[in-house]
Amino acid sequence: MSGKVLLVGFLPGEVEQLRKAVSVPVFEVPEYCRDWVVSEVVEKAEELSGSSYWHLRKFVIMHDVDNETLKGIIGTVKSLGLGRVIFATTTETSLTWKLEDLLNELMAEDEYFKAARWAREEAKKRKGPFLDIERK
Repeated sequence: MSGKVLLVGFLPGEVEQLRKAVSVPVFEVPEYCRDWVVSEVVEKAEELSGSSYWHLRKFVIMHDVDNETLKGIIGTVKSLGLGRVIFATTTETSLTWKLEDLLNELMAEDEYFKAARWAREEAKKRKGPFLDIERK
């Protein structure tokens, strides 16, 4: 398999932890790549130099990994306790986007799902004559 993991927003020590823990090659994506098309970042990952620590959010972008490997990477990253991380896999569409546009889209999706989780949790807390409808 030729899978890759691309990192944005991680400190150097965190990058080293990930490189030791993850079963596929891990590459830092420096800030100068923010205007590159994602396919170019993936293609040139081995040649990139510089720190991934330029973004306020942390991203783990997985390319060309199978489902089991993907689950393993996510579990491993979460087990390291590196804070809130946004996970993504590349798609035919995302490979044509600029990296910065992809990161913005991923942040918007993350906020949407965070709000949806909050709304579900709040709805579970509310009990009343009209809202107390349980699934049986």
